[in-house]
Amino acid sequence: ALSPRLALRTHQMTSQIITFQGNPLHLQGNNTPRVGDVAPDFTVLKNDLTPASLHDYTGKGKVLVISSVPSLDTGVCNACTKRFNESLRGAQVLTISADLPFAQARWAAKEIPNSHHVECFSDHKDLDFATKYGLHIRELRLCARAVFVIDKTGHIRYAQVVPEMTDHPDYEAIYAAVAEANQ
Repeated sequence: ALSPRLALRTHQMTSQIITFQGNPLHLQGNNTPRVGDVAPDFTVLKNDLTPASLHDYTGKGKVLVISSVPSLDTGVCNACTKRFNESLRGAQVLTISADLPFAQARWAAKEIPNSHHVECFSDHKDLDFATKYGLHIRELRLCARAVFVIDKTGHIRYAQVVPEMTDHPDYEAIYAAVAEANQ
């Protein structure tokens, strides 16, 4: 059973609209998964263009953090991914954007070289992740900023869709959810 504290920390979208600098953007896709749901599987591309799925990472005894970002080449996405690389422990981080795999590889080599717990994946090909998680921004063909903590059994323990694209996610809540999922 999920603790009431985790359930209270869940941020759920009540509509399919987020903003960019106050301007509305529309999200497309399935309903965003909620705390307690089994995390939906998806297929994305590794930087070498081979497919990867959530199934490749679940069931391995690790807590997972899915960090969905619009583009690694923007200030907030860059800072968020680097922060997870530097200070988030106890979880494997899957950073997903609609950036091309080549751009992600270049960014990762420069910004997070030798990272062992943060990997970048591209959803550019068919937006499978963004569609299955309800994070496809229709106007921009990008992924919305969101974070999901998935426990060792494959269930979502924390979910946040950031309502304003230029804002950071709630790092302290994410770190607390990872710590609790590791207990």
